[in-house]
Amino acid sequence: MNKCPKILSSCVFAISLLLGGPAQALDELRWDMQSTYPGSLTQLGTLGKVIESRLAAVSGGRISVKYQEPGAIVPALETFDAVSSGAVQAAWSTPGYWTGKDTSLALFSAVPFGPEAGEYYAWIKFGGGQALLDEIYAPHNIKSLICGVIAPEASGWFRKEIRNIDDFKGLKMRFFGLGAKVMEKVGVSTQLLAGGDIFPALELGTIDATEFSMPAIDLKLGFYQVAKHYYFPGWHQQSTMFELMINKDEWDSLSKDTQSLFELVCEANVAYGLAEGEAIQFGALQELRDKGVSIHSWPDDVLQALQAAWQDVVAEETAANPNFDKAWSSLAAFREDYRTWSQIGYLK
Repeated sequence: MNKCPKILSSCVFAISLLLGGPAQALDELRWDMQSTYPGSLTQLGTLGKVIESRLAAVSGGRISVKYQEPGAIVPALETFDAVSSGAVQAAWSTPGYWTGKDTSLALFSAVPFGPEAGEYYAWIKFGGGQALLDEIYAPHNIKSLICGVIAPEASGWFRKEIRNIDDFKGLKMRFFGLGAKVMEKVGVSTQLLAGGDIFPALELGTIDATEFSMPAIDLKLGFYQVAKHYYFPGWHQQSTMFELMINKDEWDSLSKDTQSLFELVCEANVAYGLAEGEAIQFGALQELRDKGVSIHSWPDDVLQALQAAWQDVVAEETAANPNFDKAWSSLAAFREDYRTWSQIGYLK
């Protein structure tokens, strides 16, 4: 899966035409790309490996961006500082991991009760999202390219069945991004753990529950061995963006041709990842059922309570962080405009 199709060998010529010059005009790079996900992890890791392979293929080998496993250079959650300082040239991650640096970055990763992939990516590419992302990252000396989008995630794994909103109170749960702030509003104590740290914490009882990703990914991590109640829909992540982070000094030094090549590979990776993600969920769900997992849908009253808590989080974050206010206002305005199209253009 991580190998590029043979047809990509012809892409060197095609891209040279597209860029208006020979492939030899590209910069020759030997970079490291520190990942926050294991390379073997379905989509979350493998999409980063696809970037590595395709950059090499379409550049005729001139561009090598080596995928480094979590901890190979720095620990997964120290990747931001490593890219910012130039300790590594690039990284594969998601902006939602870096809310400790700026809470607004969560809006470029996954939004509770937010847009599906097509609408979300439209905002990034044509609604001002990328310009805002550039503005927020610039003081940290980072350039970020949205380089992957995946299908809706699950809402979480629980040891005990959750019947109403009060059942959340007192739980310790691994949770990601803005969804974690919502869960705290309903009485959950949350913490952010990297993917490889979740199963041991769940098994040892350090946490009572966890969310991580979609069925095909969660299956690989084995959460079903400890928790048997699996909830949908993933109200906190109807779609999730992933990024290729690049040290801004390195990015600014690249030729326009090389920058364009990175952008093209990332745009292709978005399409690849979305299609793959939609194709692999139903088989994973059946396998989880076969392993004794109970798959639940949230009752309407629970979703309504979570959505009300989300509105409280938005009010607090927009008041506390001008970057969040600016990004949220942009996304909300785009979604309002988009609604005039979606309400008449799509089957309900």
